[in-house]
Amino acid sequence: QVQLVESGGGLVQPGGSLRLHCAASGTILTIYTMGWYRQAPGKQRELVATITNDGRINYADSVKGRFTISRDNTKNTVFLQMNSLEPEDTAVYYCNANVRTFTQRTPYIYWGQGTQVTVSS
Repeated sequence: QVQLVESGGGLVQPGGSLRLHCAASGTILTIYTMGWYRQAPGKQRELVATITNDGRINYADSVKGRFTISRDNTKNTVFLQMNSLEPEDTAVYYCNANVRTFTQRTPYIYWGQGTQVTVSS
């Protein structure tokens, strides 16, 4: 019913920047919170940043001041601008959205397939 597709990952040198993009499609009535999570090898998935449909934002302490989350509600998209990247930011980044569809009585959380971000010299 709902698909999330991420793009924008890749290989970048330390100190570089990347911009991730996630587009939601399907029988969407309302998207509440959208967010980015990441999972490094051998580690649990962790929150990176979230943004509500009225613009409230939350960041993990490790990315504050370096990453910026934003969204375009008219296009059901969420972005993650990542600056001053560090090797510790290397992970698979997943998009997440809390969505109510035309056929569901309650919202449901959907995940994208993930996009690899590698920070290395």
